[in-house]
Amino acid sequence: MNFVDDTPVILSLSLHDPSGGSGIQADIETANSLGCHCTSVITLLCAQDSRDFKSAIPVRAPLIIEQARAILEDMPVTAIKIGCPGSTENVEAIHSILRDYPDIPVVLDPGTRLLEQLQNDKGRTLMAMQALLLPQATLLIANLHEAFDLAQQADSLDACAQEILENDCDYVLISGTKRSADTYDSALYDDQGPVRQFSRERLKIMSRGHGTTLSASTTCYLAHGLTMTEAVEQAQNFTWKSLSSHRRIGMGKQFLNRFFWADKNCN
Repeated sequence: MNFVDDTPVILSLSLHDPSGGSGIQADIETANSLGCHCTSVITLLCAQDSRDFKSAIPVRAPLIIEQARAILEDMPVTAIKIGCPGSTENVEAIHSILRDYPDIPVVLDPGTRLLEQLQNDKGRTLMAMQALLLPQATLLIANLHEAFDLAQQADSLDACAQEILENDCDYVLISGTKRSADTYDSALYDDQGPVRQFSRERLKIMSRGHGTTLSASTTCYLAHGLTMTEAVEQAQNFTWKSLSSHRRIGMGKQFLNRFFWADKNCN
């Protein structure tokens, strides 16, 4: 079948944040802003606002499989983003899907901090992610806490990245590798070691959705055909600009403005 529209299609498997600050809604906003179409599979139904996480219920694994296969068998998905799976069963379900589509690049944003707040076995889910999702991932994007959650034997950032890469993940991007009063650094690794260091002006903002935006925008740039280094660099630029144009929607954390460019055009 020939597809008339050449808009890149991404698939996001992630949580539903009803506040709209992170999760599926943030992925959809990012994709729309960057000229992609985002299809979505919800892994976790959350109750949270701009201040606090309250509770969550994982979506049943068979429904995740049914949702994802419906999209993948209908649309030309060119990149996949995985957010917090929510349970060991969901990790296994996502693995079964990815195994059938090995040529589609996968960006994994593991959300391990959220697992601590769920009523399930975090350790078991982490082990499942290491064994089943890391080998399927083209790129893992993690902050310091998440990286060390997935590499618990490591005693340095370089060792942390290499331990993760030993699980057959192709690349690892660790954000916040160094922080000063003025800068915020990140590092991209492959199996040969550091590939590229990135440094951005540090914005002293308590925000919601930074990691989600970074992983979703990287997925979009890969879907547009950029190389990994190009996609990561452009995604960090996009995320920084979204954060610098932040909005206060509720009474808690600031929300990223992923359509910052539209606001400027209207002024």
